[in-house]
Amino acid sequence: MSAIALGMIIFAYLCGSISSAILVCKLAGLPDPRSAGSGNPGATNVLRIGGKAAAAAVLIFDVAKGMVPVWIAWWLHVTPMYLGLTAIAACLGHIYPVFFRFRGGKGVATAFGAIAPIGWDLTGLMTGTWLLTVLLSGYSSLGAIVSALIAPFYVWWFKPQFTFPVSMLSCLILLRHHDNIQRLWRGQENRVWKRKKKK
Repeated sequence: MSAIALGMIIFAYLCGSISSAILVCKLAGLPDPRSAGSGNPGATNVLRIGGKAAAAAVLIFDVAKGMVPVWIAWWLHVTPMYLGLTAIAACLGHIYPVFFRFRGGKGVATAFGAIAPIGWDLTGLMTGTWLLTVLLSGYSSLGAIVSALIAPFYVWWFKPQFTFPVSMLSCLILLRHHDNIQRLWRGQENRVWKRKKKK
């Protein structure tokens, strides 16, 4: 491993460790997302406890902290394998942030940001897959799970050299959602919005 690749992996982890959900909630005077709502410091939980504006700010920042390190690593001509490790490091930083006692979110937005530099066609497909799943089901977690499952196939189609690292990234996201998978199976998962009751 070159010094540049190692440096980018460390930089990506530190970027990922900046928890935008906690910072945005603190600045906006909202409850700590680690102790309110679902307890997950991510955009979906911030949407529940703080509304659309706060959630949008968290989402944009979380995507950027995955995208920027990978873009820089690509610009520095880091090989595909180490680009993948850079992406994984950003997600690990989000999930286990060194600045917030290693208690972070699930890494979906950060993973999306890390995969986005591969190509706009792939980014569009990933966005469409997540959005369609959420709109049809109402479950943000299901959108993340379906997107993680199908991402390696999309990447294999467009940029096969990135298939292995993206597959590792998908496995990480799926492992982080094991509780959500169980709740979905039992019908106990919370929806992004509540369905109106029929009169």
